[in-house]
Amino acid sequence: MEHTLEATNPVWYMKTNPEKPGAGPSSLSVGYETPLVIQTEHLDVEAASWLGTRCRLEVCASEDEPRFGELLAQAEGLVIRTYTQVNAAMLERAPRLRVVARAGVGLDNVDQEACRARGIAVLSTPDANTRAVVEYVTALMLDVLRPRRPLDSALPTKQWKAARESLIAPRQLSDLTLGVLGCGRIGSQVARVGAAFNMRVVYNDLAEIPPDRRGGASPVPLDVLLHEADVLTIHVDGRAGNRQFVGASFLDQLRPDVLVINTSRGFVIDPHALAAFLRTHPDARAALDVHEPEPFDDQYPLLGVTNARLTPHIASATRTAHRNMSWVVRDLWDALSR
Repeated sequence: MEHTLEATNPVWYMKTNPEKPGAGPSSLSVGYETPLVIQTEHLDVEAASWLGTRCRLEVCASEDEPRFGELLAQAEGLVIRTYTQVNAAMLERAPRLRVVARAGVGLDNVDQEACRARGIAVLSTPDANTRAVVEYVTALMLDVLRPRRPLDSALPTKQWKAARESLIAPRQLSDLTLGVLGCGRIGSQVARVGAAFNMRVVYNDLAEIPPDRRGGASPVPLDVLLHEADVLTIHVDGRAGNRQFVGASFLDQLRPDVLVINTSRGFVIDPHALAAFLRTHPDARAALDVHEPEPFDDQYPLLGVTNARLTPHIASATRTAHRNMSWVVRDLWDALSR
């Protein structure tokens, strides 16, 4: 998170009590100017309402031109989520902008260098959706490795036995090695879940992770992680070096019956290489919640690959996580009030 709060166009603001969600402005003196903030994507209603009592809040998608451009010329704050791209071209159109707040974790859609050069604060909510994503990764593991099929009618004895036989899982989690690629906030918590299932848990990370923050996982070199993981879950950041990091040479080191889970960034995986790997190894599985691009079209290489499970970027889609992320508005208002 960046905290470059030097204003490029300083003005006076109405003072409020940001510690009380829902409370209105405490005072507004004559001559004070109310800052304009643009909300480009959905926020929790309570959080948006809280911010709206403190500033002029306009809801406008970034593709809604010319209205967005007209608002951007006057805006001092911008609240975004996943699909608004804050780049140098946008910033050229925003001479008064002082704060960009992302209701989310990663800042892949924000040019932080361009913001820093203009003295624009960049805010996010790095731990707001951790539990939601950890739950989702766990659900994906169980969906693939312990499939369930509910009954919607009574079955005669023969069919009952056949149904039970058809759902015998060849492996259980306690027999498997969980490999965690990236042992940060989410990866370390996934490691804890794996350890709770009595899985052997190993990880690889560019950083040295203190033992008490590994979630019970053991560090191993990358090649060992790839060769030994029965389940490989990816939790890496958005640095340029991670683009298509999971390519053909990476995949060739994996076990032929591996389960690959990606809830981090879509661009981490080369979809053509993964599609080829899955077709060559029919016992392997992939469960992907993030993609490049989003939304993908009917030319997406993984469409139609029977051992690939694709979901529409919903790992953090809980009301609790959305609410937690939306309260980045508190930090945004704090920055604008300085």
